Amino acid sequence: MRLGVVFDRDLPPESLTPFAGELDGTAVSDLWVVEDLGWTGAISSAATALAATSRLRVGIGITPAPLRNPMLLAMELANLARLHPGRLAAGIGHGVQSWMRQVGAAASPLSLLEETITSVRALLRGETVTLHGREVSLDGVRIVHPPAEPPPVLAGVVSPRSLALSGRIAQGTILPEGLPPERLRSMIEGIGATGDHEVVAFVHLYVGDAAREAMRKAAEEQAGFLQVAPEEVAMAAGSPEEAAAHVRALWEAGVSTVAVRPVGAEPLSHVHKLLSAL
Repeated sequence: MRLGVVFDRDLPPESLTPFAGELDGTAVSDLWVVEDLGWTGAISSAATALAATSRLRVGIGITPAPLRNPMLLAMELANLARLHPGRLAAGIGHGVQSWMRQVGAAASPLSLLEETITSVRALLRGETVTLHGREVSLDGVRIVHPPAEPPPVLAGVVSPRSLALSGRIAQGTILPEGLPPERLRSMIEGIGATGDHEVVAFVHLYVGDAAREAMRKAAEEQAGFLQVAPEEVAMAAGSPEEAAAHVRALWEAGVSTVAVRPVGAEPLSHVHKLLSAL
């Protein structure tokens, strides 16, 4: 069981270095960076976080496949993996389709994700790849300096068909914020993976009084994405013990890595309170 922390997209990018450095001295195992349209690029954020730390695994959660040519993405991941062996986890997903349409990057989501993950994994293994698929076209390309230890490639997905695809082609699955333990348990069954398939679940974190009010905006945003009522959005919130109980419930549901996304002006204060309760 692993505990990670998400560097929230609304935090100023220049705060990533001290944020990562402080986390590096805690019991947290992972730092996750995001790539949402208009906010920050995940590759540059991951490179910054890796350079600012010596111990943490840095997870990318997630790069949208429509925005990333598989060859270029594999080159970037290979470079990071060689510079920081064993400390990178690469998440790739469909991307928010409305955002993808905004930048003219709409595609067949399932085909593109399958072809992207399959080709990126092969390239990271040092293979020469030729693929003329529905969405991806590669003709005899390879990475000159592949990593000796290829980073795991995870799929950031949520729908039943995408979950099954992740179980078949990826080394792990990243699930979004707001899902209660019982739904996560059902989704993990839908992944249907055998062997060492990591499941990462993001969850909002706020430790303190009036937690629901403090997290109201986050709950409303995530409710729209999940198509549920805001009060149904599951969060690690309340007292340190209540937040810790929620994290434990996610682990017990089958989640390998719980990645908390602290909300508020002093995000790491919530992480320290959670750690003390865990």
